[in-house]
Amino acid sequence: MLRKATIALLVLGLAGCARPTDRGQQYLDGEFDQVLNPVSTVSSDKPRDYHEFKQQMELVLERSPSMAATYQSLYRQVENWAENSGDPATLGNYGIDLAQMGGGDGYGNVMFTGYFSPVIELRHQPDATYRYPVYAMPKCGTSCPNRTAIYAGALDGQGLELGYSASMLDIFMMEVQGSGFVHFEDNDQLQYFAYNGKNGHPYVSIGKVLIERGEVPREKMSLKAISEWAAKQDDATVRELLEQNPSFVFFKPSSTLDVMGSAGIPLQAHAAVAADRKYLPMGSVLLAEVPQLDREGKWNGKHVLKLLMALDTGGAVKKNHLDLYHGMGHEAGIDAGHYKHFGRVWKLGLHGSLPAMP
Repeated sequence: MLRKATIALLVLGLAGCARPTDRGQQYLDGEFDQVLNPVSTVSSDKPRDYHEFKQQMELVLERSPSMAATYQSLYRQVENWAENSGDPATLGNYGIDLAQMGGGDGYGNVMFTGYFSPVIELRHQPDATYRYPVYAMPKCGTSCPNRTAIYAGALDGQGLELGYSASMLDIFMMEVQGSGFVHFEDNDQLQYFAYNGKNGHPYVSIGKVLIERGEVPREKMSLKAISEWAAKQDDATVRELLEQNPSFVFFKPSSTLDVMGSAGIPLQAHAAVAADRKYLPMGSVLLAEVPQLDREGKWNGKHVLKLLMALDTGGAVKKNHLDLYHGMGHEAGIDAGHYKHFGRVWKLGLHGSLPAMP
């Protein structure tokens, strides 16, 4: 009996030490002590899909002479490798050096989250339904009002209204993404609203608030879950939740429909990521085993090897964290909202030239 109890305790102890794999963690590599760690080769048996990279690369070369001067040789050599081999084990044969991201756990598991470009319905003039304004940046310096004050009318009368929505939450979700498309229902015009600044107050996650209040289970939290919760509430309850986040984002209409990252380059879905520019300067090329999710937002057991480019930044995107751009619209939003999974990532550099490996 004692022996059976000892074995049971041992099994429970081993189970407690087991590393999680439910979000795509792989633990295939030795411990790393840096964000970027030079390695000699990549060993990956994942299916490959490099097709989105070429269009993203051409946009960088076309739109940014400074990035082209820095990266063109690397881009062309990566393109040459992708078209003629594509096998990560042969990267060294093309003069490409590698640095693997260590992951937050030191075992190479880099977190992928997702973002997208929402499309929200607006009207140019307010009415009984379309009564929530989208604002341009006010001239408030370091003393901008917080969200509660703005909702109470602190910006009224300044001519900052860019349009009016029927949904407070829709505008909030566009704020979270930092930009988005608006469809003006009254004249059937589609326009892109770019980021124009924020009020300087700290960001508070309403998802975290809902979890702490017991409204949504932690394991089911996503943008979709927030939307489903809000659909069951009255406007006052939704407003109270949104006011828990004092941060507020302002927008400016764009003359084009290009979705711009902070590098000033149009973003291509599933080819561009937001990254920490301290480690991955804008224009950096990444080879990544990107986790694949099912329609319920769970890891389906697969990764796909992709070429990505760092072309955006984000306040929460630090060190071993990449935010993958998913594109435009409702479906992209569902996919991006579920993303909080892990994959392996390598930064690519051209041997003997800039940009050099760390």
